[in-house]
Amino acid sequence: MGRPIRVLVIDDSALVRKLLSELLEAAPDIDVVGTAQDPYVARERIKALDPDVLTLDVEMPRMDGLTFLRNLMRLHPMPVVMVSSLTERGAEVTLQALELGAVDFVCKPALDLSGRLQNYADELIAKIRVAARVRVRARPGPGATGAAAPPRPPVLRHYRTTDRIIAIGASTGGTEAIHEVLMRLPPDAPGIAIVQHIPPGFSAAFAERMNRQTGLVVKEAAEGDRMMPGHVYIAPGDRHLQLARDGARYVCRINDQPPVNLHRPSVDVLFDSVARAAGTNACAALLTGMGADGAAGLKRLHELGVYTVAQDEASSVVWGMPGEAVKRGAASAVLPLHAIADALLKAARGRAPGERSH
Repeated sequence: MGRPIRVLVIDDSALVRKLLSELLEAAPDIDVVGTAQDPYVARERIKALDPDVLTLDVEMPRMDGLTFLRNLMRLHPMPVVMVSSLTERGAEVTLQALELGAVDFVCKPALDLSGRLQNYADELIAKIRVAARVRVRARPGPGATGAAAPPRPPVLRHYRTTDRIIAIGASTGGTEAIHEVLMRLPPDAPGIAIVQHIPPGFSAAFAERMNRQTGLVVKEAAEGDRMMPGHVYIAPGDRHLQLARDGARYVCRINDQPPVNLHRPSVDVLFDSVARAAGTNACAALLTGMGADGAAGLKRLHELGVYTVAQDEASSVVWGMPGEAVKRGAASAVLPLHAIADALLKAARGRAPGERSH
């Protein structure tokens, strides 16, 4: 259907360039039109080859990946999939890259992947295909520039109980969507449980980044954490997050059960646990993401009478998960990203969003 997806591979390692190129060329709908060992060469090859998608190494000589990405998104915005090292520094830089407008990331391939090579290839190819369909919107945020977070609006709502819970699920494009929602919530909002599809090593960095940039206390969820107002609990990479009742309180449960919908953590696992533990004391949102994880769980919550939100197509990087929820009739409302936080807060007050305050 149409021409193949044209990919330019940018990496300072000749071995990685060769491996990524071979894996991508195995897909019938992808054509690796060229490679570049640094951003200066990449700049010329983008002009000459007109690629649809770039893969970009996070750390390179002569010009680092972030500087190149920032310039690219300002002068020639296009879909970029970052190739990140599995280090603390790699995680932080990758999150900055997503803030600047990169669509997604994969971890740098280990040269001894052996039996896992096909799984890696499948992930890489899937993300390139999604990136090729994305409408790129550059997002030069405060973390990328080093500036402080913008001033918060005054807190108008007050929550003094752990009875209310907000559950959020997201995937591709979700780190920045979650950031947008959290920035709009007051410091005394109900306890919030989040599943973002993210690998081990990146979830802690993501939680720490959100903790610095929002007015909430954000942490990577740990077994037995008690849900508290003003606190956000992000599922650890490669582990499921569930909510359970412990007397009058909600607590986090972490487990290594098999993946659901090919994901661990899985949004469906979180939403199903919220349905069991909190029922109508919860509200939930399904944000941008590839696939269908969370749609079934959101539907179950909706059928219980829980207020549920799906992010709308126009504001989503990928309208896969929320789009599937809408198709299934799982959403009480379909809203643009900027309106989701306020809708969840109104639902947490026990009245339907749109009703007037008294």
